[in-house]
Amino acid sequence: MRLICLKKVCKKKVTAPFVNKKYIQKSGCHLFCLFLVFLLSACQKLEPMDKTQKHPKELSNNNLPNVTPNRLINEKSPYLLQHADNPVDWYPWGEEAFAKAKKENKPIFLSIGYSTCHWCHVMEHESFENKDIAAKMNEYFVSIKVDREERPDIDNIYMTAVQTMTGSGGWPLTVLLTPDKKPFFGGTYFSPVAKWGQPGLMDIMESVHAAWEKDPQQFLESSQSLTNALKERTQQNVKREGENVLLGEDVLTKSYFQYQDSYDSTFGGFGHSPKFPTSHNLSFLLRYWKRTGSSEALDMVEHTLKKMAEGGMYDHLGGGFHRYSTDHEWQVPHFEKMLYDQAILARTYLEAYQITKNEFYAGIAREIFDYVLRDMQYKDGGFFSAEDADSYDPDDAQATIKKEGAFYVWRDEEIITILGEDAAAIFNYHFGVEPSGNAHSDPHAEFTGKNIIYIEKNLEQTAEHFQMSLADTRARIKESKQKLFEVRNKRPRPYLDDKILVDWNGLMISSLAFGSKVLQDPKYSQAAEKAAQFIEKHLITKDDHLKHRYRDGDGSIEGMIEDYAFFIHGLLDLYETTFEVNYLKQALRLATNMIDLFWDEENGGFYFTADGAEELLFRSKEIYDGAVPSGNSFAALDLVRLYHLTLDDQWKSKFDALFQAFAKEIEARPSVYAQMMMALDFHFGPSQEIVIAGDPQDQMTKDMVNKIYEFFLPNKVLILRPADTTAAKAIIEISPYVEHQGPLGGPTAYVCENFMCKLPVKDVHQLEKLF
Repeated sequence: MRLICLKKVCKKKVTAPFVNKKYIQKSGCHLFCLFLVFLLSACQKLEPMDKTQKHPKELSNNNLPNVTPNRLINEKSPYLLQHADNPVDWYPWGEEAFAKAKKENKPIFLSIGYSTCHWCHVMEHESFENKDIAAKMNEYFVSIKVDREERPDIDNIYMTAVQTMTGSGGWPLTVLLTPDKKPFFGGTYFSPVAKWGQPGLMDIMESVHAAWEKDPQQFLESSQSLTNALKERTQQNVKREGENVLLGEDVLTKSYFQYQDSYDSTFGGFGHSPKFPTSHNLSFLLRYWKRTGSSEALDMVEHTLKKMAEGGMYDHLGGGFHRYSTDHEWQVPHFEKMLYDQAILARTYLEAYQITKNEFYAGIAREIFDYVLRDMQYKDGGFFSAEDADSYDPDDAQATIKKEGAFYVWRDEEIITILGEDAAAIFNYHFGVEPSGNAHSDPHAEFTGKNIIYIEKNLEQTAEHFQMSLADTRARIKESKQKLFEVRNKRPRPYLDDKILVDWNGLMISSLAFGSKVLQDPKYSQAAEKAAQFIEKHLITKDDHLKHRYRDGDGSIEGMIEDYAFFIHGLLDLYETTFEVNYLKQALRLATNMIDLFWDEENGGFYFTADGAEELLFRSKEIYDGAVPSGNSFAALDLVRLYHLTLDDQWKSKFDALFQAFAKEIEARPSVYAQMMMALDFHFGPSQEIVIAGDPQDQMTKDMVNKIYEFFLPNKVLILRPADTTAAKAIIEISPYVEHQGPLGGPTAYVCENFMCKLPVKDVHQLEKLF
């Protein structure tokens, strides 16, 4: 292959330390590598800027009332609709776009993001609303927009490609493809012109266009080499690679020590900034504490949970967590709020409460749930996806550009005006409010003169400083928070992404159901049931296949492995809360279809997409537990739970095969598979199979169930066997071993460990002694 005109365009030495050179050498994808290096490294120091290239401030913008909407106006995705008025001739993902690219022999400009993504908004405003850039995009490319939350399968494919090329990824995801969907260049955010040592979007487009016009065949060949390497990497025979690795309990210890190595003992969490909550890591550590009694594991979790909840990443006025912290102290957040974070974090705080009985953790979980029910619940059931980070500045009534965190930050004098000087003094001392603003880290000067609410002095310090009692201090702060909350609600709100996703709803259903018992509040299980019933009505087909997304009356997009795995998880928790057998039956039907549709019969594990789904570059499998755990990890836990509920060996054979399929990958670095570690922890045991036999309405039956939820028992299944013989038939058909575990003259509890049962007990005090 010949070099694509690198020396003619940029006469600089070509180096790119961030390129994944090991991958490039292994794959032999030399042309692609050189082209990538050229774009992202050789041109990063183009000075002076080409005199014909306009500065971003000189580039025209399309904020005009007579803009004709593009094709995205007909889509349901909130993210795509946000771009419907761009001058870019956007296409949704589909054959129309690919046919145009092939017919006109143009590369594809693929842009992937989501509606609440701050840097997606920045790139839209700087580039996609820019008439000059849009004109070049329309001339040189066929441009496609994808909502990663609607199409995580597409995002997974091209994120893998970009991470392989560059060693990192994120959103907005920018990928250039051949007309047959094969990638040859990728990155994330690009400014309009060269900035921060990176080429600008105009630089990239001009360079690609010139090279494509000269010799498109070289792009086709290099993209094919990359695609082949990606297929080889993702579709390798993982079972064969893992067959000599037998996962044992030592993998849990190895994972623990890896967390220990990266733990921030000062501020909690792991690693440096940015810090994501990823509280499934913490939930695993709680299970490790349960297994080993390691006080250090519990200390790491408690310290992290407290620091996160004290920081600016937590919304102290309205409840709920922002997506991540831009600094290592949890003080300066990225302000978007995601449904999945609320679900996963609430679960961890509830588990910490079960262990410690510290009401602080229960209080945070309640505030998360109350935020979700107040601001993210659809009136007919189901939960919306996210709230944006950006909103209009409440101090500027004429604002036309939204700002990061504008809804959440405060000026000092504003707080004094609302609260009065005395109350403001207490509030500001407690929450670290400063006249000049309090953002410890503000590289883009977004919070100048503004304050992020975070706990700078704890309650005891505040009470001592103002010589008040703890009770009075708590009451004054609570009153002030409520006043500010009411004022904040009159501000322009961040954008609400109101699509309902089955996978994320499954996580929230699970946490609400679990929380209703731990917190003894039935409104949470009622909300969980309402959401599950909404999904059953709108997003499950007659043959028990799941759809992925509901919005504006439309339930569509074929369900993916995460939809099945997460929703099954929610249904199992809903059964163990309400003991409505229909939820368990639905979970079993979906689990059967999950195996039929996604299981890899040759190598084991679940594919990301179902048999018969749209054919992409390759069928990927994912086990990495990132901000959201993987479908394979939750599927493994589902299968373990179903086995312990039913004693049906079909489930055991599948989770055994799944663990074996990924054994080598898991064993190499177990700490990046926290959710999978929890499934393994359950599998290794000791597990508990608990049966309560009695009338569901009998107070003793209810008391026994409530007592069980007082304890941290992560590796349990809980079954209610009704006293009435007819009513008991349904659960006996599913769990035959409960047939002979009936009530002995009143409600009776059977507690078994690894299917070996202890003597039955008939009152709460006896039950308590068994844990």
